[in-house]
Amino acid sequence: MACRVADIVSILDGLAPPWLAEDWDNVGLIFGSEGQEVRAVLVSLDITPEVVEEAREKEAGLVVCHHPPIFRPLRRLREDLPEGSLACGIVRAGISVFAAHTNLDASPHGVNAALAEALGLLDHRPLAEGRAQSAYKLVTFLPPEHLAEVSRALFEAGAGTIGDYRECSFRVEGTGTFLPLAAARPAYGEPGRLNEVREIRLEVLVPGDAVRAAVERLIASHPYQEPAFDVYPLRRLAEGGMGRVGDLPRSLSLERLAELCGRVLGCPVVRYAGEPGWEIRRLAVCGGRGAGLYGEALKAGAQALLTADVNHHEAAEALAHGLAVIDAGHYYTERVVVPHLSRLLREEAGKRGLEVAVYESVVNTCPWFHGGGR
Repeated sequence: MACRVADIVSILDGLAPPWLAEDWDNVGLIFGSEGQEVRAVLVSLDITPEVVEEAREKEAGLVVCHHPPIFRPLRRLREDLPEGSLACGIVRAGISVFAAHTNLDASPHGVNAALAEALGLLDHRPLAEGRAQSAYKLVTFLPPEHLAEVSRALFEAGAGTIGDYRECSFRVEGTGTFLPLAAARPAYGEPGRLNEVREIRLEVLVPGDAVRAAVERLIASHPYQEPAFDVYPLRRLAEGGMGRVGDLPRSLSLERLAELCGRVLGCPVVRYAGEPGWEIRRLAVCGGRGAGLYGEALKAGAQALLTADVNHHEAAEALAHGLAVIDAGHYYTERVVVPHLSRLLREEAGKRGLEVAVYESVVNTCPWFHGGGR
């Protein structure tokens, strides 16, 4: 089956729901069109002119990146300035660009899950609690012969989705009573007398951003002049969360663990704060800048935190509380998500019968050089 950008967006929104993103973030489809047909997808940590050229060479109509190419509002599109030049290059190349940033960080399928798995952490779980999606239960009552029509309207409005399952509902039969006044025009029963009608109670789960549409579709498709319905707010448990924490297969000295991180992540220079001989078994990880999670790491019983971009004072503060810190660089602690996400996209596209190739970018977008190279 031919693949459109919208098909890949649907997969990505399932792997890294946009509501997991921080309010300040810019995630989703940033360039292009959901209707664009694509034969190949390129997954990259960043999008740079070199990545755009790589996408052209691979005939990839969509680039999926972690860091959004537009983070702050662009006031002008000037090709003699870096931001404008990149944006114009993307448009000229005719490619779409999708960014999954903090939602991919917090996702149980995202950056930190990939980092934890790369290091072989056992039974890893989120380090910090993630966001909980606002959700509601919508309940209505209707005659059995109209159940299919109203259910379909609700499902099309976005109701009835639970994880990887669609068109979920609960139905139970009962008896509805009503006494129409003289001016009423009931679809069933007679005005001026108490009527009893066989009805189905229909319940569906509705995400917060789809409630209004679901209610509108319910009213439009319901056979009753005044349909009865209830909307119940739900308190849902958080999904995902920043960072991960778990146990190493066996204890390692801090020095050996730092060496392992460098080897697994391909980072040429790994810094660590703590005594080289400290024994580490429980490790917290956070791709990119995550030193602010040292408190959560301590609460989770971690003996060390692997992250990036740690400054002097952050390292000293963590050490004062007995937590070792390993800094393996922003690029290297996040780059692990590229093959991880590429594999998930291939698997999901295959399940849906989509004819699309998924490539991993080979462009090194790390801005830092260490001695002889990156």
